Amino acid sequence: MFRKALIFKLIIATTILSLALTACGGAGGASTGEPKVATMIFTQEPDTMSPLYTNMFFSTILHQAWNVWAWQYDDQNKPYPVLVKEIPSMDNGGISADGKTLTLKLRNDVLWSDGEKLTSADFKFTYAMYTSPKNAVATTYPYDQIVSLETPDDFTVVMTFATPFAPWLQLFHGIIPQHVLQPVFDKDGSLDNAAWNKAPTAGIGPFKFDKWESGSYLRFVRNDKYFGDKPKLDEIFIKIVPDDAAQVAALKAGDGDLGIFISYPDIPPLEAAGVSIVTVQSGYSEGWFISMGPKAHPALQDVRVRQALVYAVDREKIAKDLLLGKTKPGASLWDNSPYVNSALKPYPFDSAKAKSLLDEAGWKDSNGDGTRDKDGVELVLRYGTTTREIRQSTQAVVQQMLADVGIKVELLNYDSDIFFASYADKGPAYTGELDIMEWSDVYQFPDPNFTYFLCSEIPSDESPQGVNAQYLCDKELDALFQKQASEVDTNARIATFQEISKIVYDKVYWVSMWQDPDIWAVGKRLADVKLSGATPFYNITAWALK
Repeated sequence: MFRKALIFKLIIATTILSLALTACGGAGGASTGEPKVATMIFTQEPDTMSPLYTNMFFSTILHQAWNVWAWQYDDQNKPYPVLVKEIPSMDNGGISADGKTLTLKLRNDVLWSDGEKLTSADFKFTYAMYTSPKNAVATTYPYDQIVSLETPDDFTVVMTFATPFAPWLQLFHGIIPQHVLQPVFDKDGSLDNAAWNKAPTAGIGPFKFDKWESGSYLRFVRNDKYFGDKPKLDEIFIKIVPDDAAQVAALKAGDGDLGIFISYPDIPPLEAAGVSIVTVQSGYSEGWFISMGPKAHPALQDVRVRQALVYAVDREKIAKDLLLGKTKPGASLWDNSPYVNSALKPYPFDSAKAKSLLDEAGWKDSNGDGTRDKDGVELVLRYGTTTREIRQSTQAVVQQMLADVGIKVELLNYDSDIFFASYADKGPAYTGELDIMEWSDVYQFPDPNFTYFLCSEIPSDESPQGVNAQYLCDKELDALFQKQASEVDTNARIATFQEISKIVYDKVYWVSMWQDPDIWAVGKRLADVKLSGATPFYNITAWALK
C-alpha cells in the first residue's frame, strides 16, 4: 500500500513538473513550441521594403533577412555567392576577356516565399524597373551602365557594358518578383505606389515579411521555402523607438536583443548591463555635405568660405567631448580603405585662419550685429540633420564655434523619413532647402565607387531620383568618377581615387565630422551573431537564443 501511494505521489509530482516546464518553455525555451523571437531596436523606421526605392541603412540591412542579394559579404567583407552558383571572374568565364560582358549562372533551387521559382526573368525585370523612367527609383545607377541584358535560359543572365565596368558587384542588391509586380506595372504604369513596397508578399530570404505597423514595429517570420540553411529563430521582431535614449533603455532592460548606431557615451552603461558592444568597419563617416545649389547661400560658392567653415570647427574637441575620444575626424570618404590618399590629413582647428579667409572673401561684419555680411546679405546658414541626439549635440557646439568667427547658423532637425525624403517627395535635403547637411554615409562599400557627386545625379523635375543633394557639378571630378568606373586594374583605380580625394578635400565639397564605424549592441540572450560591414545580417540563419 505504501509503495503504491509513493508511486502515485511521484507520478503527480512528475506531471506537475512537466506542466511547469512546458509553461515556461522548458530549459532555455527550446523543448516546446514557444516561438524563438529575436527583437531588434531601430531608432529610425525603414522608408520602404523595395530595394528600388531606398538607400536607407535601416531598410537595406533587412535584406539579408527577407530578400537576399545575388552575392553577399562575410564578416571580413569578402563577397560570396548566394543566388548565383559562383562569383563571376575571368578565370571561370563569368567576365569576358575585354571586361565588357558579365555572365551570371543562377542557382536553380531558389523559390520565392510564395512558392514561385526565381529565374533569370526576375533579374531582367529588376533591371527593367530600375531603368524605367516611369519609376521614381532611389537611383538608376549602376543599372543605367548596362547596354543590354539577355536571358538565354531560365538560369543564365548575360549583361553587356559599353566599357569595362569595375563596380559591377553593386548590381542586384535585391531582386524583385516579376510574377507579383509585372501586373502592377502593366496596370498602373509604375511601381511607385505598389502595395508590395510596404508589404512584400514574396521575398527570397530566410524570413518572410509578416506585418508592418507604421511607427511601431515590423515582423518577419521563418520562411520554410528558403533554399539555404534554415534559420534557428522563428521570428525577427523590429521595434521602432523614437530616439537613442529609448533604444538604450530597451537594451538595458532586456527588451531588445540587438541595437545599432550606439552613441559612444552609451557604451559604458550598456556594457555594465551585460550588453556586448561589437564594432564593425563599414566605411561610414559622419560628415557635412555642403550645398552649392541655386537655393544655397551664395557665400558657399566661394571655396574660401567652405574652407573657413572647417577651420572654424574644432572637430577633435567634438570627438573628445561628445564621443569620448573613441573616434576621430577623417580626411576623406575613403579613409581606412585601400583607396585612401594617405597624404591628406584632417583640416586642423584654426579660428584665426577661418577669420582671415572670410575677410579675404569679402564677408565682414559691416553693421556690428556680430554676423558677417557682404553686399547686404547676412552670412546665415541653414544647418540641417536628423533628430538623432548626437547630431543635435554636435549642431549646438558647431553653432557656437561658427558664431565665434561671425557666421550665424539656423539649426533644423527632421525625422529621418522627412529629412531623407526624395526630391519627388519634397525632402529638405534633395530639394536644396539646406546649406549644410549632416548624416553618416559611405561609398558603395566595399567597392570605392560613389555617385553622390555626379552631375547626372542632381535632382530635378526630369530626374527626381537624383542623389546629389549638394547640386554639385565639378566637371573635373565628374570625369575622374567616370574614369575609375572602367578601371579594372586595381592600382590604376587607387591612383584615380587619390586624385578624387584631393579635389574633394581641397575644394571642401564634403567634410568628415568623425569616422563612423557601425557600433552594434548584442543582448545577453542572442548568440552566434556575426556582422558584416557590407551585408550586416549575412549569417542571420545561425543566430540563436541562449
